[in-house]
Amino acid sequence: MNSYTAQEMMVAVASREIRDGDLVFVGMRLPILAYAVARSSHAPDARGLFEVGLMRDQPASAFLGTMGDPPNVTGALWATRMSNVMALMAQGSVDLGFIGGAEVDRFGNLNTSCVGDPARPTVKLPGSGGGADIAILSRRWITLMAHERRRLVDRVSFVTSPGHGDGSPGWRKRQGILGGGPVAIITTLGVLRFPEQGGEAYLASVHPGHTVDEVVAETGWHLQVSDDVSETSAPTSSEITAIRQFDPEGFWTRG
Repeated sequence: MNSYTAQEMMVAVASREIRDGDLVFVGMRLPILAYAVARSSHAPDARGLFEVGLMRDQPASAFLGTMGDPPNVTGALWATRMSNVMALMAQGSVDLGFIGGAEVDRFGNLNTSCVGDPARPTVKLPGSGGGADIAILSRRWITLMAHERRRLVDRVSFVTSPGHGDGSPGWRKRQGILGGGPVAIITTLGVLRFPEQGGEAYLASVHPGHTVDEVVAETGWHLQVSDDVSETSAPTSSEITAIRQFDPEGFWTRG
């Protein structure tokens, strides 16, 4: 079996969520690699949309430290304004978005604003950026996060980007939220998924080398476990090769 880091595992799993033909709102860090891996393998017609105003139909030719680096601009299918990129989101054209955050709760609500009482927070965070837009408008979205009890919480301190709200059926529709909501939380330990109609996350698979008990212990709510919980497929040799091609120094993926 190939040796790989927890971050490389997350990239491989995230890349598999990208379908051929998807318009993907890529985001920073690991999703940049996930798009590159998918586009180089099973999703050759996937297009990547970047918040800075770029659309690509192929991975950048060199390592990206930020989405605005010159290699991401060179050869772009479209280099435009941020407002035009966000307009595609508002039109419902984005198939899949990736969002990171400080906290996520059992219903997929994401916090990137503050930790603790919002009136007197113990930690102030960067805020929404484009996160709320992705959460509200994309057809489906995925959260990538380190699996720690302080991050996977029963209720987020502040809902920056709404997931499935209070978990009740039809919550998003009642709020007038257009997109389909979160479909998965990919972590360093496993993959949590949501029922098709929304609701509470459940453990769908556990990464190799970890156990269900470990995942449950590191989750801040009573995590439901699927009856057919499986072991996540390890990164293939071709996935590892692609990841390291696009992150040769392990800037985003070293352990």
